[in-house]
Parts: sequence; structure tokens; C-alpha cells
Amino acid sequence: MKITRIIIILVLIASIVAIAGYSSQNNNSHNTNSISSNNNSSNTLSNLNNSPKSTKNYEASGYCSYVVDGDTIDVDGIGRIRFVGVNTPERGQPGYQEAKDFVSSLCLGKTVGLDIDDAKHYDKYGRVLAVVYSGDMNVNAELLKRGYAEVMYIPPSEFNPYSWI
Repeated sequence: MKITRIIIILVLIASIVAIAGYSSQNNNSHNTNSISSNNNSSNTLSNLNNSPKSTKNYEASGYCSYVVDGDTIDVDGIGRIRFVGVNTPERGQPGYQEAKDFVSSLCLGKTVGLDIDDAKHYDKYGRVLAVVYSGDMNVNAELLKRGYAEVMYIPPSEFNPYSWI
């Protein structure tokens, strides 16, 4: 009987400590944030509130180390980013190199801001879905305006790419 009471008290104390620790982590969540995915749990968004100087409120930012194509880049510390709401030509299609070169000129070797899609964080390939900013420029919108991309709206999404045209 005494042993049972001791075990119950220890379990209660452990539960209280665990809850207090969890609560403490949530209170500090404005400083860091991780988004996990079943497809790619290595993508973390730990660079929150570390954005380039701008009037935009980016959810994350980082150094663009590689441009995959006209609508996909790699951002150090975040992972592979898929430009939400747009679709550029694939390798071998007309316009592929022009779109890739345009994105490279704006993003490669620079710190970019990311507005992560709150409605759907990842695509089916595990890429982070985001509006990408170079300085104050919405690169997704600029791809559409300059004719390098077409609208590709896949709900759910917090963004309406038709409003960018």
C-alpha cells in the first residue's frame, strides 16, 4: 500500500514537471519554431524573426545556397523551398533557363525572406511551400508578372496567386 502511494506521487510529480517544461517551451515559441513533416522531418524553420530588413513580416529567412529551377531553391538552415502559387517550365522546356536565371539573379548568394504557407506547410515531395522575398520583392509574384511562370493554385493555401498578376 505504501509503495503504491509512493509510485502514484512520483508519477504525479513527473507529470507536473513534464507539463511545466512543455508550457515553458510554448511560451518561447515566438523565438523559434519547427515544422515537422512525415515526408521530411529534417526541414526545420529555426530562423524565425531573423529576416532581412523590410516592411514584410517573414516567418523565416536564410541564405539561398542553390537554385534548383525557376520555382525551387535551397535555403541554408531551412531546406528545399517550393515557390507557392507558381509553376515555371521544367528542365528541357522552353523558358526553363530564363526562369532559373531570373531566380538566381534575385536569390542565389543572398538572404531571402520566407512567408510559409500557413494552410499547407509542405508539398508532396517534402518541400517547404512559401512566398520568397528578395528584399521587399515578392519573387513569386514577379515571376508571374514577367511571364516566367504561370499560376498554379492548389488549395488549401493562404495565398491567392491570382492577386499577384
